[in-house]
Amino acid sequence: MSSQSSSPQRTDARNPWLFDTHELGRSPGSSHHLRRELPATTALGVPDVVVVGEGTTITVDLLLESVVEGVLITGTAHTTTEGQCSRCLDPITGEVDVQLTELFAYPDSTTDETAEEDEVSRIVDDMIDLEPLVRDTLVLALPLVPLCSDDCEGLCSGCGMKWAELEPGHGHETIDPRWAALLDRLEDTSGGETANGSDR
Repeated sequence: MSSQSSSPQRTDARNPWLFDTHELGRSPGSSHHLRRELPATTALGVPDVVVVGEGTTITVDLLLESVVEGVLITGTAHTTTEGQCSRCLDPITGEVDVQLTELFAYPDSTTDETAEEDEVSRIVDDMIDLEPLVRDTLVLALPLVPLCSDDCEGLCSGCGMKWAELEPGHGHETIDPRWAALLDRLEDTSGGETANGSDR
């Protein structure tokens, strides 16, 4: 017979990401609901692009279910991000939500014995370490090209100013480099004639 409880799992005071599964037991069908606000122990993401800053609160809302091979974890994680717009470079903030699903295998279970070390998460001394699962899932969900808005026009390549702040028709005249030397010579000639004319 399955049982479900919303009572919190015990945590390790030294590492709040560790959760004790002892109370859950190994009876298939038993479950616990877990909701926690946990700190990011390091910055996650790409610096100067988008990150979950060190110390940022990550809210996890999880269901831990005992199954034959281990503890199945399903639920969500939510946190905030900071970075800069990839087009105009303005600082921006955002939010990210991810779905989590992971089996943590019991020691000496078939899954534990047949899976490679990096193929499955494992329960060690009745403890589950949620941090690698949440960290990796959040990092994969971060935008590769964060924007302050979908219609951000970015920066003018000529002067580096934001297009949104420039007047209509703004632009920069470009000269074909093949003509640049000729234009310089013409300017020098024109300047020389003017000087000669002024001496007369």
